[in-house]
Amino acid sequence: MTTNSILSQLTGAASALSPQLTTAVSPTLLPSATTTTSTANNATTSTAQSMQTLAGNFDTFLQLLTTQLQNQDPLDPLDTDQFTQQIVEFASVEQQVNMNSNLQTMISLQQTSVATSALQFLGDTVTINGNAAALSNANGIPATWSLTTSSPATANVTITSSTGQTAYTGTVSLNAGTQSYTWNGKGNNGVTWPDGNYTISISATGANGQPVTVSTQVTGVVTGINLSQNPPTLTVGGQNVAINQIVSITR
Repeated sequence: MTTNSILSQLTGAASALSPQLTTAVSPTLLPSATTTTSTANNATTSTAQSMQTLAGNFDTFLQLLTTQLQNQDPLDPLDTDQFTQQIVEFASVEQQVNMNSNLQTMISLQQTSVATSALQFLGDTVTINGNAAALSNANGIPATWSLTTSSPATANVTITSSTGQTAYTGTVSLNAGTQSYTWNGKGNNGVTWPDGNYTISISATGANGQPVTVSTQVTGVVTGINLSQNPPTLTVGGQNVAINQIVSITR
């Protein structure tokens, strides 16, 4: 076997290995913010397959390298630095595949930790940023919001149902700071609206007619947790909210 033919074999082996190297270190093996457990398991399987493929290609590389050393021209031997560089490249790829596997384990542990922490919110009273509050006439619980403004203002309030119907409109005077706003479920025509979630929208102006920003918050009890979402979502007052929307917790 000639040196040129051996070099051709090495070139072919390198070309065949190239797609495997791309798969081994591809960022797509890392799950996104919405990755599920099944996706993580698939990525782990893919990493294991990459390791097996890499091991097989490494054995082929060593066979070709040994054959090349045995058949090289003694009067014109190849540079040994090339051999060393090729071995180092294979070792580097192996380390990257192992790193991918370790990252998968860390992400899985982190997701488990977040899910476990979310379970602790069950039964807690939480305050979240939002404008939808629950009305429960059956239990005598009105829809309540916390309104926060930096300066006194006159606010036009509009409350709409979950289907987009206007249930109530009115005007309220706001002081600087945080105050509570309660709606008993009665519309402008005196008819009581059914239980459900209602959304408040506010347009406020100051003493000189300038627009004033009003932020809204809702307080409710956590009655359920959806761990299939990332981050997990909490059920508060019949609506699902992300865990990172929580402003305060009361136990």
